Amino acid sequence: MQIRSVIRALKFLLVFTSLFAGYPAISRSVQDTLTEKQETNASFNGIYRQNASPGFFGNEYGNPIKTSLVADLNPNVVLLNSNKSRFFVLFSPRVKLRLLNARKAPVRSPSYMPGLKIYSRLNSDREKPQFLSLAYSHHSNGQDGPTLDSIGRFNRGKGKFTTNYYTLDYTVGRRNSSAVKSTNQYGSLGIELHTGLFNLGYSKELKGNYGFVRINGSWTFDYLKHESVDHNYQNHHRVQFKFAYIADDYKNYAATNLQKRLNTSLHYSYQPGFTENVALSLGAGYRGQDDYNIYFEDSYSFVSVGVVYGVAFDLRKKSNLKSDR
Repeated sequence: MQIRSVIRALKFLLVFTSLFAGYPAISRSVQDTLTEKQETNASFNGIYRQNASPGFFGNEYGNPIKTSLVADLNPNVVLLNSNKSRFFVLFSPRVKLRLLNARKAPVRSPSYMPGLKIYSRLNSDREKPQFLSLAYSHHSNGQDGPTLDSIGRFNRGKGKFTTNYYTLDYTVGRRNSSAVKSTNQYGSLGIELHTGLFNLGYSKELKGNYGFVRINGSWTFDYLKHESVDHNYQNHHRVQFKFAYIADDYKNYAATNLQKRLNTSLHYSYQPGFTENVALSLGAGYRGQDDYNIYFEDSYSFVSVGVVYGVAFDLRKKSNLKSDR
């Protein structure tokens, strides 16, 4: 049952959150002055930026449908960034593209994935930050043809793919800084619920074939070597691990069938100090269910090479945020 899967996933997230958050982490300190809160909010706003999903431009190797170029156009637009608020809001008109390695290099059914994300801190500790993020996202391919073809297969040519989903993530971090280097690491765990669970906002043919309940997690480690105390840096290294596990019932796959239920990736990025928000990237991973719209039935390992960009790598400019008193 779909609802039973949701309850199991929520219980798992609740247990994890209670272990690491604790009541002291979510209580506000009555002794904080307004200025201290503003400075804390400003610091957390920089942390949220650092944890925003970057864009990608390059290529992937291993996909059963060969590509010449892969792009994740993910321009994060900051809608709310105030030192007077504990909330931080991002919007992204995200689009994923795959340029096929074929005659005339067509782009088949892009993934349109706009979304809104709200962050809020759970504590005031800038060295050991904890925060929640809540997001609503859409995913479609811009097609209006029948989702299934005449023989009952998913219509990859002009078939309609649509789903909408909510994500709730809990993140805990550890940050250390000195005159010569900074190290930051963040661990996140969350749940992703698609509106198809409630028969709303999705292509009906996806039910029983697509993951509507997912457990998402990530671990990010940043190392910055400083030039001086003003936090200009010589270089920036990032290692990021991500996973997504499909927790609901689909196609009678066993819960232990990781070949069909697990998506995972590991990426390394290197950013020279002279760049503003761009880094070179090398990664590898496995997709049990492809995240590219109606191609979701594909399962494969991949290697990626390219560049990543966005506010997550705009650390030099954002490290000196001051309170807007």
